[in-house]
Amino acid sequence: EGLTIQGDALTGLRVAGPQGGYLLKADTLVLAPGHSARDTFAMLHQAGVPMEQKPFAVGVRIEHLQREISARQYGPAWKQLPPSDYKLACHLPTGRSAFTFCVCPGGEVVAASSAQGQVVTNGMSFRARDGKNINGGFLVGVGPEDFCSFGSDPLAGVRFQEQWERAAFQLGGGNFLAPAQLVGDFLNKRPSQGPGSILPTYRPGVTWTELDRCLPQAVADTLRDALPLMDRKLRGFAASEGVLTGVETRSSSPVCILRDESLQSALRGLYPCGEGAGYAGGIVSAAVDGIRVA
Repeated sequence: EGLTIQGDALTGLRVAGPQGGYLLKADTLVLAPGHSARDTFAMLHQAGVPMEQKPFAVGVRIEHLQREISARQYGPAWKQLPPSDYKLACHLPTGRSAFTFCVCPGGEVVAASSAQGQVVTNGMSFRARDGKNINGGFLVGVGPEDFCSFGSDPLAGVRFQEQWERAAFQLGGGNFLAPAQLVGDFLNKRPSQGPGSILPTYRPGVTWTELDRCLPQAVADTLRDALPLMDRKLRGFAASEGVLTGVETRSSSPVCILRDESLQSALRGLYPCGEGAGYAGGIVSAAVDGIRVA
């Protein structure tokens, strides 16, 4: 819950436990908080730990039928092969980029909110990868220039994320229902009325609507421009009955907790580590950074 500091060095941690709060003396702390540890980011900022804004990405989850993607990727032998995934990216004349991330063959779109009144999506696959749908994050990079209106302090990106998560909650109608739209309707800027051949996997359920209402305009426009370009690389990616579910805002940390060549913060003894600290972009790279810090 907090740090105790003497001069520029860590001396202990204020910890909450089942029997109440206590002080844990420590002169070394490997801090690997994860990319959604907003309470920890706020505590560190209040304690004066140097940190700065960091680029991340915002977008939606896109779902297709797994058999369609596998057939496109593998050809006639697709039934004899494991479920296919994909990895797509494109750079647009506007200077924006769109990409797919954390693709989940045979998987589900899952609820990943960490606060009341906010909707966040993510994706996962069970080990068998035997679900009907495949989903992936479909994202656009954003940086400090996109959230400068939310302040110049290190937590401006967090507030930017929260605005769109609250908008998604409201657009979904509450109870953590997520807003959803068919790809064809999204491309034509019209609200969706219901599903086609692809049933969304998000639980507790979706509300059919218009996703421009819960996305930054630049993000929505970039996704719209990217769909036909990505369809050239993977036919069917922009199929009209594909399902878009919003919003995905937690692809990586919105802050970087600064550290030097020794991997320590200016607060000596504090070792910021992994994705939440701003030094990784996924599970494997976070593990590699953990090895470095250890």
